[in-house]
Amino acid sequence: MPSLLQNLRREYVPTLPDLLKDINTLSISPSNNLLEKHSPLEKIFPKTYQQPRLSIVKDKIRKNSPLRIGFVFSGGQAAGGHNVVTGLFDALKRMHEGSRLWGFIDGPKGIIENNAKEITYEILAPYRNQGGFDLVGSGRTKIETKEQFEAAAQIVKELELDGLVIVGGDDSNTNAALLAEFFLEVGIRTKVVGVPKTIDGDLKNEHIEISFGFDSATKTFSEIIGNILTDALSAKKYTFFVKLMGRTASHIAMECAMQTHANLTFIGEEVQTERKTLKEITCEITDLVIERSKQGKDYGVILIPEGLIEFIPEFKQLISELNKLLAADERHALNIDKLNQKNEKIDYVYPLLTEESKECFSSLPEEIQIQLLLDRDPHGNVQVSKIDTERLLIETVKSELANRHKKGQHPVKFSPQPLFCGYEGRACLPSNFDANYCYALGHVAALLINGGATGYMCSISHLELPTCNWQVAGIPLVSMIHLEERHGKMKPVIKKALVKMEDRLFQQFAAVRDQWRLDDDYVNPGPIQFFGPESLTDCKTWTLMEAKKHDLDPPID
Repeated sequence: MPSLLQNLRREYVPTLPDLLKDINTLSISPSNNLLEKHSPLEKIFPKTYQQPRLSIVKDKIRKNSPLRIGFVFSGGQAAGGHNVVTGLFDALKRMHEGSRLWGFIDGPKGIIENNAKEITYEILAPYRNQGGFDLVGSGRTKIETKEQFEAAAQIVKELELDGLVIVGGDDSNTNAALLAEFFLEVGIRTKVVGVPKTIDGDLKNEHIEISFGFDSATKTFSEIIGNILTDALSAKKYTFFVKLMGRTASHIAMECAMQTHANLTFIGEEVQTERKTLKEITCEITDLVIERSKQGKDYGVILIPEGLIEFIPEFKQLISELNKLLAADERHALNIDKLNQKNEKIDYVYPLLTEESKECFSSLPEEIQIQLLLDRDPHGNVQVSKIDTERLLIETVKSELANRHKKGQHPVKFSPQPLFCGYEGRACLPSNFDANYCYALGHVAALLINGGATGYMCSISHLELPTCNWQVAGIPLVSMIHLEERHGKMKPVIKKALVKMEDRLFQQFAAVRDQWRLDDDYVNPGPIQFFGPESLTDCKTWTLMEAKKHDLDPPID
């Protein structure tokens, strides 16, 4: 049974940019090409490599034909996904009442297994402005093999689809680019369009200002952190180590730090730039704990990005070796999986490592060693999200404090508490920003397909402005792709956007973080606001608003 809030959210009517309000007067117009010739990617994407950026412009009233479109949720959940579908559905019906929409069940495998259901108004109604992807489910199946591509082509041909909308992150939209290229190659008329989805905030560039879900997730996490800060200040006896979801990039950690003023926040990309070792990170935390204890503050909150461990030099080498080892010879992976005892797994892999990695590996608690050897992601890589970095740092800080106490340094009361903020931020009710953003993205997807575009990502810009002023476009997916090593081979993938030390965002964060170390300048932003003053209902993340100032203001000294 839905809650009162869920029912109220269903009644919310998302705001559209003014440009999209009369969808039957719009057309797509090609502008400049975004890529140069003579790139290795040109051989991989010969039919879509030189596609131009597409603007959506006002035109005369046009009579549209009915469209048949399919969509798929690919990868992890992100708040707003259902609004992409409602935006797509409503746009199709406004273009022509005879248009039809299908959703593929449980992600991309629904495409290759021909498992889809038609979406009607009645089916869709309960999902308007709701979190999660449970309308049709999601999945992480990769469409990679020749047989899978051929199966996908056969399915969209049987369904007579004019378009396929892939709602996903960097890997999923790489799949979209490859599918678009393959469909053109084999003469399939189905157009493929991508929608930028990931809470991690790492799918962005000069054309994609932010991926949907980041706003809702960081607001959810910031509420939790704000509550933890209040608890720490109240009990005055716990030091919380909070790991934040976000994959490799530290965008979520930095946004939550700016929203809450936690005492210490690590940025993985900074750790890599400064080549900070585990020992140095441990000492940085230990110094903070001791300094605060001297002020009578045996409490605090430390934010840890999910991908931190990948950036620590000795871990980066160890993880790289494990990834290459398991990718180069799948027998190693199979042999490890067959071993039942923890020590057997460890004993198997240890001799295969270099001396440097052996030293790093042997210094870790057994549970962390095992986490490095267990489940791998679809690319054969170690799943850093399953490594309890927060618990690892608790153990290393405990050890460092004990060593310093033996040397006569200030004794402290250290009561650490680990916490992981992750899945609760992926399927929350979307903020008003994400609800509006996703609803508009669904309209853009419909327009691109109706205009015959394939191999494009939906783009909405000027997001810092009121919704009515947003601008829309189509960006060639290939323009975001580079070659990256996967399974020991170079493969085309959309490049992840990491935190950059030279960017205004990091500089702003670095300029204020030191004052939070010892002062309890805590902020509790509270839950996502759906109702109330305009400043609350339509507020955007600090990350988005500050990034838009980058070209307007002088750099920070």
